[in-house]
This record gives sequence, structure tokens and C-alpha cells, in this order.
Amino acid sequence: MSTLAIDVQGLTKRYDGRVVVDHIDLQVGTGRICGFLGPNGSGKTTTIRMLCGLLTPDGGSGNCLGLDIQRDAAAIKRQVGYMTQKFGLYDDLSIRENLDFVARLYELPRRRDAVDGALERLGLVGRQNQLAGSLSGGWKQRLALAACLIHEPRLLLLDEPTAGVDPKARRDFWDQIHALAAQGITVLVSTHYMDEAERCHDLVYIAYGAVLARGTAQEIIDASALKVWSISSVYEQNHALAPVNSAQQDINLVAIVEPLKAAPGVLSVAAFGNAVHVAGVDAAAVEHALQPLKGNPSLVIAPASANLEDVFISLIAKAPDNFGVAA
Repeated sequence: MSTLAIDVQGLTKRYDGRVVVDHIDLQVGTGRICGFLGPNGSGKTTTIRMLCGLLTPDGGSGNCLGLDIQRDAAAIKRQVGYMTQKFGLYDDLSIRENLDFVARLYELPRRRDAVDGALERLGLVGRQNQLAGSLSGGWKQRLALAACLIHEPRLLLLDEPTAGVDPKARRDFWDQIHALAAQGITVLVSTHYMDEAERCHDLVYIAYGAVLARGTAQEIIDASALKVWSISSVYEQNHALAPVNSAQQDINLVAIVEPLKAAPGVLSVAAFGNAVHVAGVDAAAVEHALQPLKGNPSLVIAPASANLEDVFISLIAKAPDNFGVAA
């Protein structure tokens, strides 16, 4: 087993008497890419900030890069690259000037060489004199990652780094992340994209400040024991009829969603393309909920394989809301 870059137990944070991170245990092996998933407000950003020394935990203990998260916050900061949700560099400075500024903050001894290396590594040489404020989302992302890497950190903490960028930029970014992991750099990355989650070695899913699932993507799917059925329109399967009956198809699928959400034993109902997935752990209860629809000749109902999104929607449906939970 690889050594652990992150090994914390009972990590806790409260704001105004409300628990926002609730005794989280988190372990990430060196050189691994760990996807950190959960709905907005689940405590992901707060957890990341505690790990890199920007926030002091109210409870918990453990190590980050072998350093104590309570005592050694300043030392941890110098060995971690943290990429925030929002672009945090200066719009009115060029790419090179931004990287030079970050290098000064870290007091790098060979600053110019470090900046040149960061520009080369992220393919920014040709744009080095362009103002950061004029960059597209994908190029800002590259600049932010270059700034994270300029001091050669051992751990990257990336908070929704691909939000708002195009699919090609996202793919290029993930290719870079895997290349960094192959060099032994550990990555903890929060994301809402299921295709990105599937590219991680390990996943941790939290909601309302508590860990609900952990493991590889397949381990999480298997552990959920989720039973899923797919409902689609017969008109969609018959392409010759679909254009003529598209309005009827929409009515059929939209009309069934809300009643199914309220049915006992149904944990999630979600649209996937031109089908609706209905999921629960009690197969008999879900089949009972589907029974009134089975006589509808315009619908096709069939068992389906659970995917990560099915699992995570079902997990959040079962999780208790911590709003107003006192310390």
C-alpha cells in the first residue's frame, strides 16, 4: 500500500454554531487522484481549506504530507498547490507577471528559471505577455495551474477547477493531472462532473458535512446495491415516428417524474438523455411504483445498470440536512 499524503480523522468545522464539516475521516495515497464530490454547500471547500492550512479546524487531527494539520499549517502551505473555484490572479498583469508575482511570494531562489519552467510546462510561452484578464476560461485555468505548480508542490488541492471551461480544455486539463500523478504528485480535486469523477483513482462523496461513500467508482456503485430501471418512450425507439410524436413523447416522460419521486422506496428519479432512470435499494418497492406505468403502450420500461450519478442522487436523497444543526 502506498504511503498517505493526506491522513486526517474527525475533521470538524463550525460557523456560527452550525456544523459544516462533521468529523470527516479522509485518506489519500501518495500519487493518487482523489475525486471529492458532493452538492453545493456540502463542506468540500471548507475541508480543502483546512487541509492546506488556510482554516484552523475546530476538531480533528492528522497529517498532510507528514505534517500535523494543527501545528504545521505554515509548513503545509509551502508544499501544497491550491487552485480556488474562482480565478484568483490579477487580470491587469500579464501571464508572466502573474507567475513572477507568485514566485516572489514563495521566495523562489531562481525565480526567472521557475517562471520559464512554468510557462513551458503549461504551454503558455506564446501567450506570456497577454493580460490575464483577456484570457478565455481554458487559458485562465492553465495559468492558475501553472501558478499552483511553480513552487513544485507535493500535493495539489483543486476546487472545481474545470467549472465553466469547454470540453476540450477539460480533457487537456485532466491529461495534465494524470501526468502529474504519474510523477508522484497527489491530487485532491472537487468536481460536479461525473465523467471527471470516473477519471479519478478514488472517490469520496460528502453531503451536509459528512462522508457518505468512498472507494473506486465501481466499488461505490457496487456498495450502493442500487436497483435501476430505465423508462423511455416507444416513439424514441422508433425513429420514423419520433419527429411526429415528439410532443407526445415529452408529455409521457415529464408527467411520470413527480409521481415517481413521491413513491415509497424510490430514492431518485432523473432524466438521462431521452430516458428517465428510477432507482432504489428495495427492488420490490421500485417495481411496485412502476406497476401503474407498465400498461402504457407508449413507454418502454427495462432494468438498467446503475451509474455514479444514480448513486450520488440516491445518496443525497437519504442524507439528513445539517442546516441549523448546533455544535
